[in-house]
Amino acid sequence: MSLVIRGGRVIDQKGERKIDVEIGDDGRIAAVGTGLSAEADLDASGCIVSPGFVDLHAHLRQPGQEEAETIETGARGGSLGGYTALVAMPNTEPATDSVAVVEQVRSLGRESMCEIVPSAAMTVERAGEDMAPMGELVDAGVGIFTDDGTGLQDPRLMRRIMEYSTGLTGRLGRPVILAQHCEVSALSAGGFMHEGEWSSRLGIPGQPAEAEELMVMRDIALVRLTGAHMHFQHLSTASSVAMVRGAKAAGLPVTAEATTHHFTLTDAACASYDPVFKVHPPLRTDEDVAAIKEGLADGTIDAVATDHAPHAPHVKERPFDEAPPGMLGLETAFSLTLTESGLDLPEVLAVLSWRPAAIAGLTDRHGIFVEPGAPANLCVIDPDETWTVSGAAMASRSLNTPYEGRSLRGRVRHTIRAGEPVVVDGEACR
Repeated sequence: MSLVIRGGRVIDQKGERKIDVEIGDDGRIAAVGTGLSAEADLDASGCIVSPGFVDLHAHLRQPGQEEAETIETGARGGSLGGYTALVAMPNTEPATDSVAVVEQVRSLGRESMCEIVPSAAMTVERAGEDMAPMGELVDAGVGIFTDDGTGLQDPRLMRRIMEYSTGLTGRLGRPVILAQHCEVSALSAGGFMHEGEWSSRLGIPGQPAEAEELMVMRDIALVRLTGAHMHFQHLSTASSVAMVRGAKAAGLPVTAEATTHHFTLTDAACASYDPVFKVHPPLRTDEDVAAIKEGLADGTIDAVATDHAPHAPHVKERPFDEAPPGMLGLETAFSLTLTESGLDLPEVLAVLSWRPAAIAGLTDRHGIFVEPGAPANLCVIDPDETWTVSGAAMASRSLNTPYEGRSLRGRVRHTIRAGEPVVVDGEACR
């Protein structure tokens, strides 16, 4: 069935214009303009029509951890947050380190409300000892490799993986992306929050900022040596941002992401001893938050990612030192980026949509111009609507949002995935 998104303002990489958007029954944009007619309408009055959002960093927990989340529930939450594509992290059980598990993730995602893009582990079982069969995985269409949740400690193995990845570019048709969780485990071991004033006050062992920064420094040096494309995940410290800024200025092929919680919350939140504020890497200082915002503003940080990390309530509600790290993020990311990042609306859409789509190699179908012939992966957002965060009301099987009860501005009204409305008036259609 064809439909028209009527009455909104389109914002994409071409800029802003007030036009209606007609979507054909083939899942593509049929026409843009005024006076369009179709079998159905979606009201976009007072709203912005944007290319759908792309999350570079989502933990969907399937296979193996379905108690916390499934691909279906995670994708539903993504759609409610305006996402049309989610890059699934490989710390599943078993780890996504083989073509068989990649195909399982793809199969589970085929009927979901977002496109699910599997990443794969850099090392077998994410153990940091043996390189995963990257050639086979690239031939199966995998373009992003990460041991997320664990930084790859062995610099010699990291160099080997980086050199091998550069030789796979021709087979993939674009650069292979190595996404690094930067953490030197010998420094972070035994720490449960950021090491600093608040960890001293609270008596909670801390993780120093240097645990992240030393691996950022090492991997920038290895990028210079090998020419591999490195994507730095969830940057959280001022020095990390500064080093990536310098690497970009030197012309090195690096990109970076920041999470919403790393520019909206600080380690002071841990004063409650509430494990909902335990995350990995940990919440940092006011100075680090300011540096993340500056990095977003000047383009050092390319994308906002959620690091959506659901945990079943009985697991997350353990004492602070025993609880697993992680927070929900898919349904709050747009509102938090709009209100807390310091970016204007077109810049917000850039860091949520077309810039992460480019990193993930999805620009043939996500984050592209709103024009005839383009795949209709779109979201319609009301930048002025206010709403109150409730973990229980979210689509996730888990409840661990650090923003419980907080009033936010900006909400997704509709999401269209491959031409099909999957969210209408803020409600999931299936």
